Amino acid sequence: MKLLNGLELAGYIQERQAKQVRNLRQSYKTFPKLAIVRTTDNPVILTYVRKKQQYGEDILIAVDDHRAVDENEALKYIDELNQDDSVHGIIVQLPLNDISRTDELVNAVAPEKDVDALGVHAVLDAATPMAINWLLGGYNVELDGKHILVVGNGRLVGAPLAKMWLNSGYDVEIADRSVDNLASVVKKADIIVSAAGKPGLITADMLRPGVVVVDAATASEDGKIVGDVAPGVRERKDITITPEKGGVGPLTVTALFDNVIRAARATTKDQAPS
Repeated sequence: MKLLNGLELAGYIQERQAKQVRNLRQSYKTFPKLAIVRTTDNPVILTYVRKKQQYGEDILIAVDDHRAVDENEALKYIDELNQDDSVHGIIVQLPLNDISRTDELVNAVAPEKDVDALGVHAVLDAATPMAINWLLGGYNVELDGKHILVVGNGRLVGAPLAKMWLNSGYDVEIADRSVDNLASVVKKADIIVSAAGKPGLITADMLRPGVVVVDAATASEDGKIVGDVAPGVRERKDITITPEKGGVGPLTVTALFDNVIRAARATTKDQAPS
């Protein structure tokens, strides 16, 4: 079994980002800042918020956590943050308490500050698809000529990733809830990205020899964050796969902060270094 170690790649990218932030701070007096707007105290959500805060601290990007009582208050926060020139990136931490308000809130974020790229007018690339591309590219996994399966069609991972790869001309199949026999679809794939959020969905007997598996799902099970891949899958010696921890997750955070840096840099384009 070969592992796709995202944590290792993230370390290299983080060093580059720290240098970029220092340049922004020293040469342009621009201090990148990310604002997180959330409406829940779900432990899984809080874990991801803390990871972002720690990452920001490591590369000198401020991360402000705005806990809204409800979605109306969240909308007020977003409006204020859109007008705040000291804030370069805004994310609406999903899921919301009222998921029916998701489109309204993510589309309320100013496109140039939409570092999760969830709004319809986003100008930046979605963080998790970007992270998956980095991960596969970092380990020289060739996409051209391969049959790629994206399991799950959610707005955070599956839908934007499939769109990105289809636009690049790759052979991509999407397996969503409408698929009757997932096992038969999985067996045909050379590369699988699973982001359904269903623990144990992908089992060892489904996979063909030599397949590449990226488990990009997150779900809570018995107080732990788990993916779609069943435990027995990683006992296969003939596949390439993300580790149980340290696969896509670290690179997703890294990609998110890459967007924050890009957004901050965009505000300096008319400024001369001082």
